[in-house]
Amino acid sequence: MVIAGTGLLGSLLTAALTIIPSPYAIGTAGPTFDTLGEINGVPLVSISGAPTYEATGELRLTTVSEAQASTQVFTVGQVITAYFSPSATVLPEEAVFGDPSQREQNLDASAQEWVTSQEKATVSALEALGIPVPATLTVVEVMPESHALGLLEAGDVIIGADGRPVVSWNDFASAIAAHAPGDDFTVTVRRGAHEVDVTFALLGEPGQDPRIGILVDPQFDLPISVDVKIDSVGGPSAGSMFALAIMDLLTEEDELHGAKVAGTGTIDIDGDIGPIGGIRLKMLGARADGADHFLAPVENCGEVVGHVPPGLSVYAVDDLAEAYAAILAIGRGDTAHLPTCPAT
Repeated sequence: MVIAGTGLLGSLLTAALTIIPSPYAIGTAGPTFDTLGEINGVPLVSISGAPTYEATGELRLTTVSEAQASTQVFTVGQVITAYFSPSATVLPEEAVFGDPSQREQNLDASAQEWVTSQEKATVSALEALGIPVPATLTVVEVMPESHALGLLEAGDVIIGADGRPVVSWNDFASAIAAHAPGDDFTVTVRRGAHEVDVTFALLGEPGQDPRIGILVDPQFDLPISVDVKIDSVGGPSAGSMFALAIMDLLTEEDELHGAKVAGTGTIDIDGDIGPIGGIRLKMLGARADGADHFLAPVENCGEVVGHVPPGLSVYAVDDLAEAYAAILAIGRGDTAHLPTCPAT
């Protein structure tokens, strides 16, 4: 009787593991896309308004595929199997996709981040190549902690800094970076029909980068047009690979010499490369699609160490200048000096 009862319990448990739906999201390595390649005979990244040059090798952006219980039925057993698998991740569905009532808004936001990342990639790539990108910089908000509170106003258009004209975002960022926290900083703005000079102290602690404490909406006058032929990817994490592809296509030099490089990371207007999610799965996807090298944001190094698939060399990059220097070194076969993620 005890044996029969145990068998029944086991049968019920097995049924639960194979039948009962589980409210989790299972992540696996998604497809990778060569930003220097083609999809169905059409270049994935095409540029008009400037001469482009043939590139060899590959620069692959990486993705994560997320299966969610609300749209794809899987069981507790599948969740448990994925949880213990080195090639999958398991998280509560809401942690990945957000509150169900806001799911559509989140998808729209991801799509907008995808578009914005392409613009940031274009701006940062052009500026890195020494091609200025004119921009109209409009103040959106002055933060409560800013020393510019009461001096700058929403709607002000920034046209100068420290007595020099501001034509591009880089002009403005460079002017700020030339100071230290606590320094006085003078901004010239167009306010209606008038030009106004305001001077205030910069924010920040000693040793930190100085800040103004304002939100600015930059509207760029791009000298080139970049068209990306992917509609199945969202979010900002491909920004760094887009920027590298643009730099590669706009320069005569063959940076890669046939090397196969993948990577990930957000890109800011000033070329800063930021951390992303799912890097362990992205490395697996990169290696599965033939990449030999991988560029990882420095901030993701803690997730890289101990999870690098065999045959993949991973280099840590903090900004676009470092990433571009890395692909040049990879193309030359001279990677010994490139920074990697240190063991913690």
